[in-house]
Amino acid sequence: MAKETVNRTYVASIRNQRQVRDDLDALGFSASKLWNVGRWVCDRVWSEIGHIPRHNELTTYLKTHERYDDLHSQSSQRVLQELAEAFTGWYGKRRNGDTRARPPGYRKHGDDHPRSTVTFKAAGFKVDTKNGRVRLSKGENHKSCWTDFILCEIQTQPDVDLSTVESVQQVRAVWTGEAWTLHLVCRVAIDVPESPGKKTAGIDLGIVNFAAIAFEDGHGELYPLNCLKQDDYYFSKRIARCDDSDSERARRLNQTKSARRTHYFHTLSNHLVERCVEDGVGTIAIGDLGGIRDDDETGDAKDWGRHGNLDLHSWAFDRFTWMLEYKAEAEGITVTRVSERDTSKSCSCCGRVRKANRVERGLYTCDECGLVANADVNGAENIRRKVSPSLATDGGDRSNGWLAQPSAYLFDTESGRFAPRDQATS
Repeated sequence: MAKETVNRTYVASIRNQRQVRDDLDALGFSASKLWNVGRWVCDRVWSEIGHIPRHNELTTYLKTHERYDDLHSQSSQRVLQELAEAFTGWYGKRRNGDTRARPPGYRKHGDDHPRSTVTFKAAGFKVDTKNGRVRLSKGENHKSCWTDFILCEIQTQPDVDLSTVESVQQVRAVWTGEAWTLHLVCRVAIDVPESPGKKTAGIDLGIVNFAAIAFEDGHGELYPLNCLKQDDYYFSKRIARCDDSDSERARRLNQTKSARRTHYFHTLSNHLVERCVEDGVGTIAIGDLGGIRDDDETGDAKDWGRHGNLDLHSWAFDRFTWMLEYKAEAEGITVTRVSERDTSKSCSCCGRVRKANRVERGLYTCDECGLVANADVNGAENIRRKVSPSLATDGGDRSNGWLAQPSAYLFDTESGRFAPRDQATS
């Protein structure tokens, strides 16, 4: 076993909820008010000069505003950073043709402000791990005296010992709908087992099959995205029936949809790590999708078609990769992000690069060597080859029939796990 230091987020309940709830409510409401002020500024700047202010610009505009001092300065900065990130995400969708994308709205229901998450960075909190307490800073406008603060008595899960963490990076106060909880982002030293083996695997993320994986020993697997597409269709219809897209009902539907997607990502990343452990994989190569929105040849936004654009931007590729990385790390598996350039155009058997060889979304045929393959598995094998050369292209002899007939795993909603297509019951 080797020791490694990693980030972990622990959720803690607040035992003295009654004593601190009013103070936390005040901060949560203040975060919503500051968001709304920033949202108004963005709207005005956009109307005047056609520019969306960046995070640092918003901070410069608003650090003298009275609402800025409702929170600790670092907490206020984080609220404005989240707003800027939300606008950046919306503008990216708009630029790529997503006509359903809407800019971030105001956090307000009638005359009421919802309780927003409040993030406390290093200078805004202090954790007493021995006594199970967290001290949170108030904004200047909420202090009765300069030493005023919120003291939360916390309870973590039985398997979490905060006294063993190296440091707490930040604390987030999160309203669950019924009570406040604290999310503690910690640096933790964990025991990492020896690598399961020396084999490699390649993973290609896509817009029909969310993941395709190619193993070194010559077999591939597909993970279609049917269940998330069904969710997207179902919840979009339900939300469209709401009188107001910012209503409480619409918000809860969006939360449920998001929670189901998060569960899917966690389940799939767990499953893929388990499959790699079983197969003796020590290194996973996964496509780096940082430039997926850009066309390789022109540098402009890539046109995936109307539905493709919508689907592409509705998935958190980076978020899934992050989940896979830390779960694989706990099993001694290294995850390497590699460029996807030309992986969809190249033949994984002879190396021929030709865009026209990808006949359609699910089929790849090589005019040089005659390969017929599933396009996503062919891409996954090309990604794998970037960290481990293919036997075929190095003169070896290996059957490529598995490229054309990969196994398919579906998400079984009854068991909450992935199962081979013929074993999935729902």
